[in-house]
Amino acid sequence: MKTSVILSTYNQPEWLTKTLWGYANQQRRPDEIIIADDGSTDATELAIDHARGETGLNIHHVWHEDVGFRKTIILNRAIEAATGDYLIFSDGDCIPRRDFIAVHAAHAAAGSFLSSGAVRLSLEGSKAITQADVAMGRCFTRDWAARHGGVRSVQRLKLLGPGLLPTLLDRLTTTLPSWNGNNASCWKSDAVEVGGFDERMQYGGEDREFGERLVNLGLTPIQLRYRAVAVHLDHSRGYVEPDMAERNRVIRATTVAMRRTRTAHGLKAAA
Repeated sequence: MKTSVILSTYNQPEWLTKTLWGYANQQRRPDEIIIADDGSTDATELAIDHARGETGLNIHHVWHEDVGFRKTIILNRAIEAATGDYLIFSDGDCIPRRDFIAVHAAHAAAGSFLSSGAVRLSLEGSKAITQADVAMGRCFTRDWAARHGGVRSVQRLKLLGPGLLPTLLDRLTTTLPSWNGNNASCWKSDAVEVGGFDERMQYGGEDREFGERLVNLGLTPIQLRYRAVAVHLDHSRGYVEPDMAERNRVIRATTVAMRRTRTAHGLKAAA
């Protein structure tokens, strides 16, 4: 199975650099990383070039002009560019634990998609993470998260480490598995069949709507909340406008009510 990681980013070269440290230290490296860039300045391209040379990762940069929040459009361009048969989606501000790719790959199965999330760090903790913290796994421990990351005790349960207990917690959690754009995966063929992301949608539920179409297609979401671990670096969201979420809510409601499996506003052809 060939894996393609798709990372969305927008003008966060420092955070993207830290994220790519995580992929450089994977037990199982992704076959490729597609950076879905929603119009960043040249600083992001420079950071990608540096990371590519420093880590040897197979990184492709997919970019379009910045004319507002168009994440869904650039994600579709990244899906089209991906050559892997299995797609792992995350963000350029989420550092994966060293078993992240291996866990997604181990649980990939026909007729399903995988759902997880991220442990949100404080801004101080986000700034404090060093390359050594990532390489040695320190920033994925409960002790580090408590002392440096500002992470509450209940959230630190996601940092138990591999073992039977995280598997049990995934079975017992009352949180329903859904498509979370910072940590989810599916077969590329399924992403193409539902038409990718709805390009009318902006910030607020655009990822969930994609997952709802996957469910309507007949896929079963599998919970990896405590097993596929990433830490989320803090940042502002100045690109968000109040009416974005309301427009998205209407589209999502229609998708659910009509049980739509494919959007007419996504991928134009088989990718």
